[in-house]
Amino acid sequence: MNPIPADPTLSGKPARAKQPAKAPAAAVSGANAGDSTVSTIASSAPAPAPPVISSSPLATPTLTAGVASVTHLTEKLAEYMTAADLKKVKEAYRFSDEMHLGQVRKSGEPYISHPIAVAEICADWKLDAQAIMAALLHDVMEDQDVKKDELIERFGAPVANLVDGLSKLEKIEFQSQIEAQAENFRKMLLAMASDVRVILIKLADRLHNMRTMEVMAPAKKARISSETMEVYVPIAHRLGLNNIYRELQDLSFSHLYPMRYRTLGKAVKAARGNRREVVKKILESVKNTLAMAEIEAEVYGREKTLYGIYKKMRSKHLSFSQVLDVYGFRVVVDSFPNCYVALGTLHSLYKPMPGKFKDYIAIRKLNGYQSLHTTLIGPYGTPVEFQIRTQEMHRTAESGVAAHWLYKNGDANMSDLQQRTHAWLQSLLDIQQQTGDSAEFLEHVKVDLFPDSVYVFTPKSKIIALPRGATPIDFAYSIHTGIGDHTVSVTINNEPASLRTELRNGDIVEIVTDSSSRPSPTWLSFVRTGKARSAIRHHLRTINLPESITLGQQLLAQALSSLGMQSDLEEHLIERLLNESSAKSMDELHADIGIGKRMAALVARHIFGLRGGESASAPVDHNSAAELDPVTICGSEGVSVQLAPCCLPIPGDSIIGQLRRDQGLLVHTFDCTLAKRQKAKEPDRWIAVKWGTELNRRFDSRIKLLINNEKGILARVAAEIGESDANIIYVGMDEDKEHVLHQLRFTIQVKDRVHLAGLLRNVRRVAGVNRILRERS
Repeated sequence: MNPIPADPTLSGKPARAKQPAKAPAAAVSGANAGDSTVSTIASSAPAPAPPVISSSPLATPTLTAGVASVTHLTEKLAEYMTAADLKKVKEAYRFSDEMHLGQVRKSGEPYISHPIAVAEICADWKLDAQAIMAALLHDVMEDQDVKKDELIERFGAPVANLVDGLSKLEKIEFQSQIEAQAENFRKMLLAMASDVRVILIKLADRLHNMRTMEVMAPAKKARISSETMEVYVPIAHRLGLNNIYRELQDLSFSHLYPMRYRTLGKAVKAARGNRREVVKKILESVKNTLAMAEIEAEVYGREKTLYGIYKKMRSKHLSFSQVLDVYGFRVVVDSFPNCYVALGTLHSLYKPMPGKFKDYIAIRKLNGYQSLHTTLIGPYGTPVEFQIRTQEMHRTAESGVAAHWLYKNGDANMSDLQQRTHAWLQSLLDIQQQTGDSAEFLEHVKVDLFPDSVYVFTPKSKIIALPRGATPIDFAYSIHTGIGDHTVSVTINNEPASLRTELRNGDIVEIVTDSSSRPSPTWLSFVRTGKARSAIRHHLRTINLPESITLGQQLLAQALSSLGMQSDLEEHLIERLLNESSAKSMDELHADIGIGKRMAALVARHIFGLRGGESASAPVDHNSAAELDPVTICGSEGVSVQLAPCCLPIPGDSIIGQLRRDQGLLVHTFDCTLAKRQKAKEPDRWIAVKWGTELNRRFDSRIKLLINNEKGILARVAAEIGESDANIIYVGMDEDKEHVLHQLRFTIQVKDRVHLAGLLRNVRRVAGVNRILRERS
C-alpha cells in the first residue's frame, strides 16, 4: 500500500495562539473559484436541479472567480433555515472570524474566506445548522488551539463533535509521519461512521482547497492532488456525490498533469464546432420521437470530463478522436414507468448495439445511482450513449446521500440510499474493532472504496454488492463474520466451486459452513473486501496467540543474541520499551513479532539503544540473517509457521524463513525461485531457520513422472508408492499430442528427504516409467 501523503494546510499561518477579540466583520472577501454549472453540448431544457457545484471540465482552475462573503452565505441559508438557526450560524461565524483574526492564506486573502466558502458548499446541499456551524469552525481546534470543552459550552456537543472529527491529531507523537497520517484518516472515518456530516464537510473543505491551490509549489500541489485522487475521490463516489467526484478528479488531474490537462482542454474546445451539427440532429430527432410518444422529458447533451477522456484514452488505448466519436445524451422523464417507455422509443428510433444495455434501475449501484444505460447507432453510424432517469434519480445521481438529507431518529425515516450508506458506515466500525493499528485500518477501508462492483444473489434472491474481483469468502463475510469464519465450501449457480473463484454479476452463491472450520491464512492472498481481510487477520491474531508469542520470543532472542545481549530484560528497560513501542505487554510485543507485524531485528536494535548502545535508528544489515542462530522449525507449530506451497520444503532441505505481515512465518526451500525474487524486494523480512530433531509428522511433496501410455501403469506406480510407506493425497495426468507418453503428477506425504529419495528409486524401477523427479515449484 502506498503511504498516505500529508494532509497539508493550504494557508500561510502564523504560530498558533489565541487571537485578540475584535468586532465581527460584516463581510469578508475570499476565493470560491470554479463555482459554475457543468457545461453541456446542447439543451432543449435547463438541466434539472439540484444545485450544481461542479466546475466546468474545460475551465483551467484559477485562484479566484467570485467572492465568498458571509452575506452570500446568509442569503443561501435563509432559503431553508429558520431565523433561530440562522442566528446560531452567525454566532459561529463571529467566533470563527475572531479566532482567525490576522491569519491569511497563501494567496494573501483573509483566512476566514476559506471557512465561509466551505460553509457555502455545504449550504448548496442544504445541510442543517449544526453542519454549517461546524463548517465555519472546522479549523479553530487545529489552528487556534480552541478546546473542545469551549466549543461544547458555546455551541453544543453535536457541533463540537463534528469539529473534533474534522481536526487532525497534530499534538500526539507518532512513531512515523505515515502512522500519523493514517491515524488522522482513521479518526475522520470513524467520526464519519457515527455522523456522515463529518465527511461531507471534509469533502467541501477539500474541494475549496483544490479550487484555490494555484499559489502552491508544484511538488506540494502534486502531493495534495495524489492524496485527493487516492482517498477523497473514492469516498465521494462511494457516497454518490458525483458532482464532487467529477470536479475533484478534474482538479487533481489539472495539478498532477497540467500540460496534458491544457492540451486536452484545447482539443475539446476545438472539436465542439465539428460536433455541433451531429448533436443538433440527434437532439431534434430524440425530442420529436419522445413528443410523438407523449413522453414528457428533458433531453440534453452531456460532455465527458477531461479526466474521463484522459482515463478512457489510457485504459483502452484509444486516440482522442476515437473517444470523442461517442456522443452522450441524458433523458430525464417525469415518472418511473416512462424510463422504460422512453427506452423502447429510443430503440425504435436508432438501432441498439448488442451488449451495451445496463439496467441500473432494477439493480442500482452500491452508491444509490439509478439510470438506464443504452448505446445506439446514430446518424452517420456514430455511437450514441443515452442515460434515462427520473428527476428524483437525477438528484441522487448528482448529489448522492446529500440529495435526501434527513436528520431523524430511526431507520424507518431513512431513504434506501441512506440505509445503504448507514450500513457501509457501520462496517467501518466493525473493521475498527478487528484492526490492530491505524495503517491497517486505512488499508482495509481503501480496499472497499473501489468504484467497480459486482452484484450477486443469495439463494433467497437477496442482492449483495461486492468489489470487482471478490470471492465467495468476501461474500460470506459480507453476510456475517460468523459465516465467513466457518466457511468450508461454496456452490455458485448450483455447481461446486473453489473458494478462490472470482464472482461475476448475476451469480447465485451458497456458502457451506462447519462449526469446526476456521479461517486459513491463505485466504488473505485472494480476498478483496476490507471487512473480510480485517476479520481473518483478527482471527489469526487471537486464536493463534500462544503460537505467535512463542515464535516471537524465539525471534527476539535470536536478534538480541546477535547484538551480544541476553533475552532477559530488566524491569525498567521493559517499561521504557513498551512505552515507546505502544505495546501493552511483552506478550503483545512478542505476538506482533511472531506474526510479522514488527521486525525482531529492529526491536532488538531499539533495545540496544535503550541500554546505551549505538543509535536504535542505525541501519540494519539485511545479510546478517545467515550469521544469526537459526530458528528451529518442527513443522507442528500450527498456522503461525507454515510451509510454502510453492516449493513444499521437507526435513533435510536447506530452508529459509519469510516473516509476512499478520501471517506469521512462511518457510521456503533455500533454492526456491519465488523466495529469491521476494527476498530481493524485502530482504529485512527473511531469517535463518533450521529443522528440529523431533519431527513427528509427515510432509507434503510433489513428484512428476513421464510414463508410457500402457494398460495398468497407474495402478503399478500407485502400488509402489504405497509399498514405499508414502501416502498419496493427489494425482493428476497430462497427455502429449501423440498419445504415446503421459505425465503423471502426485502429491505425496513423506517423512523426510531420505524417505523421498528411497521412494523415487523404487518407483523408477517400475516398468513403463521413463523418468521421475521431484517438483520444486
